[in-house]
Amino acid sequence: MWILAIFLFQSILNVFSEDLHASLYFVNASLQEVVFASTTGTLVPCPAAGIPPVTLRWYLATGEEIYDVPGIRHVHPNGTLQIFPFPPSSFNNLIHDNTYYCTAENPSGKIRSQDVHIKAVLREPYTVRVEDQKAMRGNVAVFKCIIPSSVEAYITVVSWEKDTVSLVSGSRFLITSTGALYIVDVQNEDGLYNYRCITRHRYTGETRQSNSARLFVSDPANSAPSILDGFDQRKAMAGQRVELPCKASGHPAPKYRWLKDNVPWEPDSRFRQTVTGLLIENTRPSDSGNYVCEVWNNYGTAEVIGHLHVKQPLKATISPRKVKSSVGSQVSLSCSVTGTEDQELSWYRNGEIINPGNNVRIVGINRENLIMDGMAKSDGGAYQCFVRKDKMSAQDYVQVVLEDGTPKIISAFSEKVVSPGEPVSLMCNVKGTPLPTITWTLDEDPIIKDGNHRISQIITSEGNVVSYLNISNTQVRDGGVYRCTANNSAGVILYQARINVRGPASIRPMKNITAIAGRDTYIHCRVIGYPYYSIKWYKNSDLLPFNHRQVAFENNGTLKLSDVQKEVDEGEYTCNVLVQPQLSTSQSVHVTVKVPPFIQPFEFPRFSIGQRVFVPCVVVSGDLPITITWQKDGRPIPASLGVTIDNIDFTSSLRIFNLSLMHNGNYTCIARNDAAAVERQSQLIVRVPPRFVVQPSDQDGIYGKAVILNCSAEGYPVPTIVWKYSKGAGVPQFQPIALNGRIQLLTNGSLLIKHVLEEDSGYYLCKVSNDVGADVSKSMYLTVKIPAMITSYPNTTLATQGQKKEMSCTAHGEKPIIVRWEKEDRIINPEMSRYLVSTKEVGDEVISTLQILPTVREDSGFFSCHAINSYGEDRGIIQLTVQEPPDPPEIEIREVRARSIALRWTMGFDGNSPITGYDIECKNKSDSWDSVQRTKDVSPQLNQATIIDLHPSSTYNIRMYAKNRIGKSEASNELTVTTDEAAPDGPPQEVQLEPVSSQSIRVTWKAPKKHLQNGIIRGYQIGYREYSAGGNFQFNIISIDTTGDSEVYTLDNLKKFTQYGMVVQACNRAGIGPSSQEIITTTLEDVPSCPPGNVQATATSPETISISWSTLAKEALNGILQGFRVIYWANLLDGELGEIKNVTTTQPSLELDGLEKYTNYSIQVLAFTRAGDGVRSEQIFTRTKEDVPGPPAGVKAAAASPSTVFVSWLPPFKLNGVIRKYTVFCSHPYPTVISEFEASPDSFSYRIPNLSRHRQYSVWVVAVTAAGRGNSSEIITVEPLAKAPARILTFSGTVTTPWMKDIILPCKAVGDPSPTVKWMKDSNGTPSLVMIDGRRSIFSNGSFVIRTVKAEDSGYYSCVASNNWGSDEIVLNLQVQVPPDQPRLTVSKTTSSSITLSWIPGDNGGSSIRGYILQYSEDNSEQWGSFPISPSERSYRLETLKCGTWYKFTLTAQNGVGPGRISEIIEAKTLGKEPQFSKEQELFASINTTRVRLNLIGWNDGGCPITSFTLEYRPFRTTVWTTAQRTSLSKSYILYDLQEATWYELQMRVCNSAGCAEKQAKFATLNYDGSTIPPLIKSVVQSEEGLATNEGLKMLVTISCILVGVLLLFVLLLIVRRRRREQRLKRLRDAKSLAEMLMSKNTRTSDTLNKQQQTLRMHIDIPRAQLLIEERDTMETIDDRSTVLLTDADFGETSKQKSLTVTHTVHYQSVSQATGPLVDVSDARPGTNPTTRRNAKTGPTARNRYASQWTLNRPHPTISAHTLTTDWRLPTPRAAGSVDKESDSYSVSPSQDTDRARSSMVSTESASSTYEELARAYEHAKMEEQLRHAKFTITECFISDTSSEQLTAGTNEYTDSLTSSTPSESGICRFTASPPKPQDGGRVMNMAVPKAHRPGDLMHLPPYLRMDFLLNRGVSGTSRDLGLGQACLEPQKSRTLKRPTVLEPIPMETSSTREVQSWQPGAVATLPQREGAELGQAAKMSSSQESLLDSRGHLKGNNPYAKSYTLV
Repeated sequence: MWILAIFLFQSILNVFSEDLHASLYFVNASLQEVVFASTTGTLVPCPAAGIPPVTLRWYLATGEEIYDVPGIRHVHPNGTLQIFPFPPSSFNNLIHDNTYYCTAENPSGKIRSQDVHIKAVLREPYTVRVEDQKAMRGNVAVFKCIIPSSVEAYITVVSWEKDTVSLVSGSRFLITSTGALYIVDVQNEDGLYNYRCITRHRYTGETRQSNSARLFVSDPANSAPSILDGFDQRKAMAGQRVELPCKASGHPAPKYRWLKDNVPWEPDSRFRQTVTGLLIENTRPSDSGNYVCEVWNNYGTAEVIGHLHVKQPLKATISPRKVKSSVGSQVSLSCSVTGTEDQELSWYRNGEIINPGNNVRIVGINRENLIMDGMAKSDGGAYQCFVRKDKMSAQDYVQVVLEDGTPKIISAFSEKVVSPGEPVSLMCNVKGTPLPTITWTLDEDPIIKDGNHRISQIITSEGNVVSYLNISNTQVRDGGVYRCTANNSAGVILYQARINVRGPASIRPMKNITAIAGRDTYIHCRVIGYPYYSIKWYKNSDLLPFNHRQVAFENNGTLKLSDVQKEVDEGEYTCNVLVQPQLSTSQSVHVTVKVPPFIQPFEFPRFSIGQRVFVPCVVVSGDLPITITWQKDGRPIPASLGVTIDNIDFTSSLRIFNLSLMHNGNYTCIARNDAAAVERQSQLIVRVPPRFVVQPSDQDGIYGKAVILNCSAEGYPVPTIVWKYSKGAGVPQFQPIALNGRIQLLTNGSLLIKHVLEEDSGYYLCKVSNDVGADVSKSMYLTVKIPAMITSYPNTTLATQGQKKEMSCTAHGEKPIIVRWEKEDRIINPEMSRYLVSTKEVGDEVISTLQILPTVREDSGFFSCHAINSYGEDRGIIQLTVQEPPDPPEIEIREVRARSIALRWTMGFDGNSPITGYDIECKNKSDSWDSVQRTKDVSPQLNQATIIDLHPSSTYNIRMYAKNRIGKSEASNELTVTTDEAAPDGPPQEVQLEPVSSQSIRVTWKAPKKHLQNGIIRGYQIGYREYSAGGNFQFNIISIDTTGDSEVYTLDNLKKFTQYGMVVQACNRAGIGPSSQEIITTTLEDVPSCPPGNVQATATSPETISISWSTLAKEALNGILQGFRVIYWANLLDGELGEIKNVTTTQPSLELDGLEKYTNYSIQVLAFTRAGDGVRSEQIFTRTKEDVPGPPAGVKAAAASPSTVFVSWLPPFKLNGVIRKYTVFCSHPYPTVISEFEASPDSFSYRIPNLSRHRQYSVWVVAVTAAGRGNSSEIITVEPLAKAPARILTFSGTVTTPWMKDIILPCKAVGDPSPTVKWMKDSNGTPSLVMIDGRRSIFSNGSFVIRTVKAEDSGYYSCVASNNWGSDEIVLNLQVQVPPDQPRLTVSKTTSSSITLSWIPGDNGGSSIRGYILQYSEDNSEQWGSFPISPSERSYRLETLKCGTWYKFTLTAQNGVGPGRISEIIEAKTLGKEPQFSKEQELFASINTTRVRLNLIGWNDGGCPITSFTLEYRPFRTTVWTTAQRTSLSKSYILYDLQEATWYELQMRVCNSAGCAEKQAKFATLNYDGSTIPPLIKSVVQSEEGLATNEGLKMLVTISCILVGVLLLFVLLLIVRRRRREQRLKRLRDAKSLAEMLMSKNTRTSDTLNKQQQTLRMHIDIPRAQLLIEERDTMETIDDRSTVLLTDADFGETSKQKSLTVTHTVHYQSVSQATGPLVDVSDARPGTNPTTRRNAKTGPTARNRYASQWTLNRPHPTISAHTLTTDWRLPTPRAAGSVDKESDSYSVSPSQDTDRARSSMVSTESASSTYEELARAYEHAKMEEQLRHAKFTITECFISDTSSEQLTAGTNEYTDSLTSSTPSESGICRFTASPPKPQDGGRVMNMAVPKAHRPGDLMHLPPYLRMDFLLNRGVSGTSRDLGLGQACLEPQKSRTLKRPTVLEPIPMETSSTREVQSWQPGAVATLPQREGAELGQAAKMSSSQESLLDSRGHLKGNNPYAKSYTLV
């Protein structure tokens, strides 16, 4: 029962508050300001809401709840606040311009909104203005709409009008965010219009139109910048877009720079500089600062300085976001604020502000932390943090939910029985908030912790407290009732249970008890030990209980005495415990009963003031002694009250002799004794009847203001005051007043009417009562005074000019009322003329009338009537518009045509009445206005019109009238206009088309017939259209300017092989004439532009692949399909590429056969037409099928011991698949036993053990793939031996490795005993031991290791193994792969937008070329682009290049090792050149007094579009130029505002992508009468002393003599030049003799050719220059040439013999360029160095810096060297045996002017050099073995700069020996060599096959350059040690030779029968290293022909076997 009682008590205490699932929220938390017009009113919804539905209330910022004001303010039931429309006189700051907030309340709490500022805007008169602006043509003009500052915040510019047409922001007209109008690139016609702005009031909706403003346009004049638009301050919220204006005018156009805080503006994606200034997107607070816009040009500077302040929106955030706590706990809230630093922060709970107190702390720098201790249940609800800064505010709120945190027992220990010594653990699990404290007691005594009793406590994850009591060694005394008590600030809970410990039972000692009579008492008998049988209580030997007030709990020994009574319950009580059936134990306790006092109830009767009082307090029972005291209102009674207290024994009385109000209160009698203290209370009320303190009296109230009706009274109890009201002044009939927000009762009883209305006038009664005596009352009368108010007036009114106008306004209010009239802030006096004011009273109203007589235009505007009385004033605003006939329009010519005149007019003042139409009159100049042609009622929306059906070239007079509703204007200004010419009436004649390429057609035609031209033909339009399935049949139009009677034009960028139709039309100033008859033609064929699609390949067998593809669309063929070409190559296992092959077919499928088995092939397909190959398809990869492998490539077997044999083998040459394993067979015939052994696929040796000694065994090896076993290897025989000789199992062969890798050369040797191994390397035919160092070593297994292998490690390595019984040797050829050599890159074709490059690969470095990287760059750019190119390509075309621009190119090859050397940089230029002005065109089309028209048709674009045009002009002898710039070139240009009768200088600069051209001219304007002015006269200015006339004459004679002398010298030079030219022409005629003479020195037999020892291959570089052979004697007199004579000492020597040579030196200047295009002579560029072109004109020093020299050697007896004589003379042929005594020096000197040399190559000197070189090239070609029997034919010749190409000779490929250009290309020097006919094939079987070269190796040169004809001269005498001459021609000693040593030539037998030493075909010569400034560009040489050349360098004789060779 005790346990049940405790749990019941716990359940009562654990009453938890439930979550009501209620919430509050804001629906528009950002609402902070509401602005509205007084004429419209507004509705403001409360921005808060909640669930369940909330109660919404509105308050003023002061906290006062607002009230309804009928017709002015009202709060709707849904919480919406309504402000009604009101007149200006009713404006009230408390209502119409105040701060409000609303609250939302429901059971979950109460929240208040942010402050909402509500402001009404009154209607005010205002006008907007626009001022006239000035601007220079081409500059910027800025119009601003000027708005009065009083309404500026409410006015928005909505649009701008140009005349009557609204402007839209576009390219030239921009409307900024601030409402300004920008006119960009001002033109003259912009000054012809009127500009005005239209504004709208943001709240009233009123629109205003400004006045019209004009733009005055002037010609550009040099001036400093002048600011047109800027800013001082800008404010923006973060995240918004802000525009900082900065615009200035000036000439030249100013430049702008922005600085922020004096730091240059850094580019940012958010910042953008626009036409109007600086635009900042998504602003941030860090953008705040001072901004400076610096503006400057050549004539000055200006700046705009402004400050930008970016404000971040205020934001408050409370954390934590969810608060759920308990009663009594602590709650902490934190409010973080962003957006400001200096803010005011407040905390609110349920809408009420929180102030710090006992349990509330607000801490932090900005009071941002709220800490509340000991939370009570009422502290729950909505908590808000408010932040305020200026007019901004923000808030956040959280809901604080408080639960009842009274402790609750979750689980606990139970009653149990334990034995002594047994450990016991008791647990109590308690939940509560805050965490409760748990204590333990045993039999109500605290448990003392010791070594045997321990208490511990933990807190679980759920927040529960678990306490443990552990008893380690239980004793009998530990038995009893254990109690755990949980206590926190919210309450206490306890739990108890008994723990019984076995042992002898006994009773704990008991203490005597004092009980209080009338209360309950418990007596506990604490029994320890177990078991026991019963517990019984006795009193005076009587067994308890013996009455109903006694209860004995036998189970726990507790005795309860209810309602203790002294007489019965006092005494001794005995507890008897039956320990055993016959044994008991007992203890006694004495209970003393104390009786508390009992006070007889008393109370005060009703007393009045002044009476006497006696009240007794009697204690009727209770133990004595008793003490009695009195208190009043809880405190001792002060003596000042005059209260007497009498105490007698057990009574006390209170006496008051004279009652007053101060005796009111609660009196308490308190009685105390030892038992208790009791009290009895009664209230003494002294009643006072009511009386007035302030009586009400009659008052006045002002309408709309507040009034207090005073009334206050006193009495006790406090009297109640009630007000009543009787409306009007009649007999009062009082009715109760309904109190509301407007009418309130003040605490003192006065009545407050916050907003007095007219109906509040009447009687008011104040009634006072308190139920004591009679009620009192008093009435008063409230008179409402009405302030003056304007009740009626017209907002707008109209008047007609000259007529009378009356305007009236009606006023209402207390009289007297004064009415005053004003005109735009100017008071109208009665004395003012034309204005008359009259006033009259009608009832309660006053009507005032303003009369204007007569009205004039200036009367338009705003009038206001002001009503004033003693209580206020009001005004009404009237807008008067005076209407009149409009002003006449100002007309001007917009356009004049042959048969029409287009007019434009600018409307002036419209008379304040909309224009209803216009009348236009037009007549011939010779007619009168009576015969006028009139067009009436033109639409008023128009500002332009066209008069049609006029006669060309006729003069007309034109004028206009404007009309509105009032009348018609005067006539406008009169125009005199002459019509223009008419368009041509006839088409062009003789139109012809000629296709010139696959994308161009040449069009030729003649002008129309003269009588149909209708003026001067200025140009033509060519229309062309495509005739194809997908073509557009609309004509494409191209306009060109005329050049004469016959015209030609080439259409480019057409579709290839496409039919086009074309027409031509003529144009003059008037327009375009009829088109010619359409002519149709087709562009030429071209290569296909797309690869075949859907290329698929499938392996059908181990040796075949089937390929298929889809054909090309017709649009991509670009011609007639000739077939398809399949290009394929094998991708070998070692990463190398196989031979690239191609097969041609006409079908869209093909089967490749004869392929390698199980090999991966790369395949590409292309289509080709008659024009050539098209684009290749992407590579696809296909592997042939697997097959059985071939036999192993080699097998070795060797005995290693008497019973063991080692077998080694090589993998098959043809793997044909993946080797799965190898099978080794071993057999012996007697008996026949074949053993098989399997080896893994990566093993190449096998040990066969257990063989018989001295028995022959046969061994062979077979490879196995998935397809099966392959063929067996050769069978070898081996015999195991005891003394096995050394044998090497490794095979001889070739080892290939990339450089810079580690390589192991194996040498596995066996034998008995084990052999020793040594390695040797072949050096010049002599083997020597290898060097062992840090990079080379020999492993113990005999392998030779080379680390980081280098090129010089290549060679033959021998491994020798030996033992006592024999030796063995293998040879390994180590080949080191290196990166490939540089390709030889040339330019093969150029167009205006593309360059085609071709190249010849260099040496592949021992590894197949994997691809190429082409890099290109513009000449003056450091930015390079790159393209990867397939290894099978030999040319590439770069598209979309700039016209007429130089480009640089390099090419790099890549192989398996990596990228190789970069090719030399070559340069090429796209077609096109700088503009030119045609001499046939006149520059000045017309000149008058102040204007000049320039004819710009004469400018030719040079093939590249014009990009800029700059024109400057100035009066003669002035310094300031006037500049005009354009990005395109028009047909004409007009110079305005020139000075009359003045000479001017003019200069023009026209540019395109190829360059710029300039033209200067002078002109003079005419006199005012149209006459010309005198020409400029150069006068001689005399000195200050003055010169005599004869002295001037002497000077003139002297100057004349000098000029004559110079002229004679010039003529002499011309004669000498002509004679030299004639001599050179003679040399041209002797070209054949020269060639034959040269050939005669090189006659030799084939035996000699095959037996020569010395081999040289020569390459001569010839740039574009003059090749001359100079005399030694005149060498020093020739400037700008680099001719160096080399003697024998300048050449190196070999280790064997010294080479005796005669020097032949070719000298030339390398003038900076790479290979140029071959088709455009004028664009050819000299040199290879891309930087030199800029220095080409700096003189000899700059050119000599790039001079280079090539030296040619030939064997010759030792002879002293000297130079040949004469300009170009070679020794005459001499007999055999004659000795050459001179050395031949060839000097190449460039033209002095490199740029001029580009286009001067047609000169005779250049031609002579060309033909001389042609003869030399011809001689070289004749000496080639494969060309000895060819037939030579020469074609046109010109020297260009292309690098030479390699000639790949072979048995079947001699017809493809050299790539050539198309023979028809002009300017290219070619001869053709026809190979021998098939019957002569045997003669060329022994052709030399060139070997590719690597860096440092012998360079391979074209065959025709393999010898120098000049070195092959017959020599008499015996051959003297000339067989081993040096193979590499070294440069001069001053140069450093950086190439590796060349290989020694192969020794050859020297013929003893011939004394003529000649060189073998195919010999090589190494070119010297090109470094630094000595870089040169190699050029090809071609051969001459056998016969004489004609004067043009042409000879006939082609045949079908001919191949063209090109000298470039």
